[in-house]
Amino acid sequence: MPLGTIMLTEQEKQEITAELTHCEFKQSAAVDALKIIQKHRGWVSDEAINDVAALLDMTPDELDAVATFYSFIFRMPVGRHVILVCDSISCWVMGYNPLLDLLKMKLDIDFGETTKDNRFTLLPISCLGACDRAPAMMVDEELYGPVTADMMDEILNKYE
Repeated sequence: MPLGTIMLTEQEKQEITAELTHCEFKQSAAVDALKIIQKHRGWVSDEAINDVAALLDMTPDELDAVATFYSFIFRMPVGRHVILVCDSISCWVMGYNPLLDLLKMKLDIDFGETTKDNRFTLLPISCLGACDRAPAMMVDEELYGPVTADMMDEILNKYE
């Protein structure tokens, strides 16, 4: 095994194998397999792509194409909590810019960055499917909206 290669853990292999029992073709478990890796590691590295691709009879490039298509698969390390700010037209019209400016100021980071304490990573997302609650954002798996400046401290303080 080359230096730096990370093998899948037995737990990861077991969970991916369990997903395969629900699939006619191994490749159809690609998203679920990537989510399993991310659940255990926080993100999906190139080494993990290689290992999972081999397990699913895919090339690393094929699996990477799947991974980079989905906004909820992180291909770089992220903080303990990921803040996704919806930048759809609905959210933009309803106050996206002031919300984003406030988040950037409070966290002292820009899109794609992680706070110094590794607490938050701030990322854009093209749509959260919450146009009726614009402007919207998601922290980890919790959706917030309509988000106002008055709510921001309360939201951020929920996440350590």
